[in-house]
Order: sequence, then structure tokens, then C-alpha cells
Amino acid sequence: MASRGGFDCDVLVIGGGIVGLATAHALVRAAPGTRVTVLEKEPGPARHQTGRNSGVIHSGIYYRPGSLKARFAVRGAAEMVKFCAEYDLPHQVTGKLIVATSRDELPRLHTLVQRGRENGIPVRELGPPQIAEYEPEVRGVAAIHVGTTGVCDYGAVADRLARILTGSGAAVHYDAEVTAVDRRPWGVAVRTADERVFRAKALVNCAGLHCDRVARLSGDDPGMRIVPFRGEYYELTDPDRIRGLVYPVPDPAFPFLGVHLTRGIDGSVHVGPNAIPATAREGYDWGTVRPRELATTLAWPGTWRMAGSHWRYGAGELRRSLSKPAFTAAVRRLLPSVTESDLRPAPAGVRAQAVLRDGTLADDFLIKEAPRTVHVLNAPSPAATASLPIGREVASRVLRWL
Repeated sequence: MASRGGFDCDVLVIGGGIVGLATAHALVRAAPGTRVTVLEKEPGPARHQTGRNSGVIHSGIYYRPGSLKARFAVRGAAEMVKFCAEYDLPHQVTGKLIVATSRDELPRLHTLVQRGRENGIPVRELGPPQIAEYEPEVRGVAAIHVGTTGVCDYGAVADRLARILTGSGAAVHYDAEVTAVDRRPWGVAVRTADERVFRAKALVNCAGLHCDRVARLSGDDPGMRIVPFRGEYYELTDPDRIRGLVYPVPDPAFPFLGVHLTRGIDGSVHVGPNAIPATAREGYDWGTVRPRELATTLAWPGTWRMAGSHWRYGAGELRRSLSKPAFTAAVRRLLPSVTESDLRPAPAGVRAQAVLRDGTLADDFLIKEAPRTVHVLNAPSPAATASLPIGREVASRVLRWL
């Protein structure tokens, strides 16, 4: 499929979510004149992880100092606010509370204080009276206020990035699902489901929920599999009960933040998510089952090792998925006055979680290089926040092939 001549572009980017678009944007800015083409299988940008989250601009407080997540989230939060302001996109820097609801959570809360300070994030410690000043209906024994957290519309950010790209001469092709990759010493060619062929000098894989599949199409062993976790949300029928963002103290053994309350840019308050294995990579409800994708997940040894390590946590998440009373009880830890009637269903999202062969859940961004190729293999939250720094990092790696 590939040949030495006749390149259609210099770099092909697979994936039109925020990370793929930010990477293309970084390439165009770092090396003006570089011909960049983005291939997205959906009819528009940001149809999955980017467009199906609560829109939080994360501060970086949760992440190990020195990790890619910590460095890119801290930097990315400031850059995302600046980008939104520059292009007049809706955003707010609201700050957030992380609330300990029992004394046994206090050591973990104090660890977050230290981690925040090591990451250069302003953190204020609060007692119960100060919690009530920020959020009158929230209860806790202690909390921290993180001032750099905010909210925005990541779908709007992705749409703006796509328009910037096309305005600068890059190409963004929708309805372009990649079905074959042919990599040779002189370049890469890909074929799409509608039999179009694109030839380039280098390839970037930002396929999100399908990144491991694209890596295997390229002839590379990614050493992981994407195990999709569905996050189910409710929203408050009376959003005025919450002023901003309220989070529990997370369990460090699992890469999910627990059920939290997020006042979005539109004024609604999302409640959730839980985290349960999805039966399809784009399985936004129980009725979506794709047997081939499910079989791939179940055939991966890491899936079973992960399940063996975390089955108690998973059982609790499954219970909250199937039982609204159980979900409501989880919310009451932060908002004691909430009732089932105060919650109505909201659209779900799916997290593309990389699971290693030994069952380890990848806890940092995972970027791997191969000949003429860069694979972004783990970029769930806070990847949207960190998308601009991630894009620059990936661009710096791929430019070496040009």
C-alpha cells in the first residue's frame, strides 16, 4: 500500500478528539509549512471522551510529582484558560473543594495538600465552618480548596482547534475510520473504511478508545489493552444547591475520583460518575454490546488480574449502577440532604483506561514511539486539561521523523 513517493502529507494524525487536534495544532505551530492531516472516524470532532465529560479543568493536585500527568495538568490548566479566553470560549475558574467526610480520610487529605504544594498548586485547608462558607449544603470534617480548578466546554475547544487547523492549511477528514496501516522505512500509508488511502512521512496515533487497535494495525505491540469503563451521571434537579465543584477524597488504589458534584459551564450540576466496565468501547448504556470488542477485553490477561485485585471496589460500583438508592447514598456522603427525587439521569461517558498485562491500571499518560510512529496509549482524564502540553510533547517526538 505504501510507496516511496507521492506523500499526501507530512504527518497523519489518527483521532479527532482534543488530544489529536491539539497535536496537529502543535505540529503546525512548531514547524510552519508542515503538512498535517487528521483522520476522524466520526462525522465531527470530540464525539467520545472529549465531548462526554463534565468539563473540568483539572488543577493537577492528584498526580505524582514529576509525572506527565502532574506536569502537563498544571501547565495545561493555565493554558486551557488562556486558550478559552483568547477565543472567547465559555469557561470559569471556580476553584473546588476536596472534602473528607470521616476522620479516617484525613491522612489522605493531608497527602493531597503536600502533593499539591509539591506540584506548585495553591491549596487552602478548611474546617467545617469554612466548608459551609463555600458550600452551605456540603458536610465534612475537613476539606481543601484548590483555587486553579475550573470548567469549560471541551467540545467547543475541540471544534475551535479543528477550525484553526483548517484555516492554517491542515486537513481534517471526518467519516474516515482507519482499517489498515502499512509502515515502511520511507513512510506510512493508511486505508480508511471507504477505501481512501493517505500517505505520510510519519503517523501519530491519538485514537483514544481504539488506540491499542491502531497500534496493532501498525505492527506494534502496545503492551496494554484499552478496557473501557463507563461513567454514569445524574444531575441535580435544583442546581442552585451547589455553587461550584465538590469532590471526595479519592482512593489512591484506583484511578477514579469517586462520585463528585460538578457545576458545569451551563449551570447544571453533574453528579457522578461511577466506574463500571463497559460492554463496548463506545458502550454508553447497558444495551450496547459489541461481542468482538468484549471478547478482546476478556481475552486480555490483565483484565482478569485487574478484576481479581479490585473486585470489591468493582462490586460497589456495579451496585451503584444498578441501584439508584445506592448511588444516592454515595452522594449523601457529601450532600446529606439529597434524595432520589433530586437526581435525574444525565448522559454517560466512557473512559479509555489502559490496562497492562499484569493487571496494573496505567496511572500516567502513556506515549510510546515506534519507527515513524508515535502512539498515545493512555490519555484519560486529565488529558483534556493537559491536551495542549500533550500535543507539544507528541509533536516534538514526531518532528524527528521529518
